[in-house]
Amino acid sequence: MADLSHISVLAEPYIQALCVDKDGFYVDATFGRGGHTKMMLEILSPSAKVLGLDRDPDAILVGQALAEADPRFSIAYTDFAAIADAVAEQGWDEVSGIGFDLGVSSPQLDEAGRGFSFMKEGPLDMRMDFDSGQPLIKKLAHVSEAELADVIRTHGGERFAGRIARVILERLHQGTLNTTRDLEDICFHATPKKMRHGSAHPATRTFQALRIWVNDEMNQIDQAVSAAIKLLKVGGRLAIISFHSGEDRRIRDLIEAEVRGCICPSNFPICACGRKPSMRWLQKKPVRATEAEIDANPRSRSAMLRVAEKIGVGS
Repeated sequence: MADLSHISVLAEPYIQALCVDKDGFYVDATFGRGGHTKMMLEILSPSAKVLGLDRDPDAILVGQALAEADPRFSIAYTDFAAIADAVAEQGWDEVSGIGFDLGVSSPQLDEAGRGFSFMKEGPLDMRMDFDSGQPLIKKLAHVSEAELADVIRTHGGERFAGRIARVILERLHQGTLNTTRDLEDICFHATPKKMRHGSAHPATRTFQALRIWVNDEMNQIDQAVSAAIKLLKVGGRLAIISFHSGEDRRIRDLIEAEVRGCICPSNFPICACGRKPSMRWLQKKPVRATEAEIDANPRSRSAMLRVAEKIGVGS
């Protein structure tokens, strides 16, 4: 069963775009608490199959329960960059659709021990998987001020990245940066007074950026989207929900490269690379949540859905 404390965003357009072959094999590359997967299973035929991927141990427990309840579903404990290996282990050569719902789920935010939320006292960890990588507190011990500012600026779009990075490292070396509330306090007071009380908390962008950095999410996205495109059968769908402009641009550019095909310089009179398009856009302009969905689930406000379809090379 899906965790009812987590409401899947853009669920209807996502499922409608993805599940066009009712007998197909599908991958939910970000299983989370199973909301999207459960909806997929509800509309797919008895012969369809769905594979869920996640690197959150709590998500795996939810997935294992769902797999026991529905034999069409299986769960793999892995990050989505390893999607090709996970699909191969199922014995599948190609799939009908692959979906991604990027970001952090509501239950992850609600669990203080994960360190994702600035609203709760927790450790400076932020790892999706406690068995891999370094927690935030250890990564901060080995980063320069310039590098940290670049992380916060690039992955969070934070205009005050420089001053936030400086204070983070000052407090770290003073021994007064130990918890998520300490980090929230830094972000709040490093933001000019007149900008502390806008629609988003001053810590939002920095926490987002640091989570992406800790989990190497941008490189994961690069690897996963490229692998997913190769795994799709002709007519197969790729549907990706992202939550901030950096992710969305990365996804757009990865898919656009496959839609465009040719990578020759624009001043070449004819194509010399011979690279053909492998995808076509079904939804290049992102689908956004309706006002009704935003009212019911404020997390959906920043959600963006892009959809593309695999085509025969040269089509």
